[in-house]
Amino acid sequence: MLKLADDWVWDSWLATDGGDHHLFFLYAARALLDPQRRHLQAAIGHATSRDLRAWERRPDALVRAEPPAWDDMSLWTGSVIQGPGERWHLFYTGLTGADDGAVQRIGSAVSDDLETWTRTGATPLLEADPRFYEAETWRDPFVMRDPGGDGWHMLITARAAGRGPTGHGVIGHARSSDLLAWETLPPLSEPGGFDELEVAHTVLVDDEPLLVFSCDNQVWVAPGESLLGPWSVEDAVALEHPSLYAGRLVQGPGGEWCVLGFRDFEDGAFVGEITDPLPVAREGRGVRLR
Repeated sequence: MLKLADDWVWDSWLATDGGDHHLFFLYAARALLDPQRRHLQAAIGHATSRDLRAWERRPDALVRAEPPAWDDMSLWTGSVIQGPGERWHLFYTGLTGADDGAVQRIGSAVSDDLETWTRTGATPLLEADPRFYEAETWRDPFVMRDPGGDGWHMLITARAAGRGPTGHGVIGHARSSDLLAWETLPPLSEPGGFDELEVAHTVLVDDEPLLVFSCDNQVWVAPGESLLGPWSVEDAVALEHPSLYAGRLVQGPGGEWCVLGFRDFEDGAFVGEITDPLPVAREGRGVRLR
């Protein structure tokens, strides 16, 4: 469990290097008192573990930039992947005070050791293309290798442009050959009744492609035909837990599948800590908590 005395912790993502698990997470000071204020005060922390249970906090990965900058207000969820030349790439969401955090943008930083990170430039990598997406929802980049070896894909929490006020959350999509220059493409999914598919990622569990996302205070799992879809979002099943959110399916030290996420609101109070890994078992074309 990752629980900090002075800070709330919520969304997280994982990178594994040898036997070391590197957890990157959003955090903000409990001194804010109102947990809703944390969203505009977030930085990206870093901790390491050998077993996904006992964590050692490391220096922060990234904090908000000095203004004026596209990410000078708050930093939100992302992912980490190792690219060419064994260099690590951290993709993240940024907000700026110039528009009061109204528009979400995506940028990146690079590292040779998962400890010291350098932003890749002074401008974001991606903004929502209005042909396909709303500008106000464009976050949580999850980057993966192309299953056929042809470059890289980014899955993004997005909303389809020109639809109604609710139920039009989709998986946004971008593609790159080098992890630096990205082309925004149409969404990989159709609206399936969810307002937003937050912290979405896709993973093979026993050769079954699954899409995992969070919405409506729950973690959902949807089956798919491949790691790039199509997915049966309308058939997504929730993992039964009283407060788990932003859950990610990961493999533990022994190769066992589990979900790692944070405890959200319980009995009206925000908890703000990362759970121990919760084991899962296959059920039908998805998984359930054991």
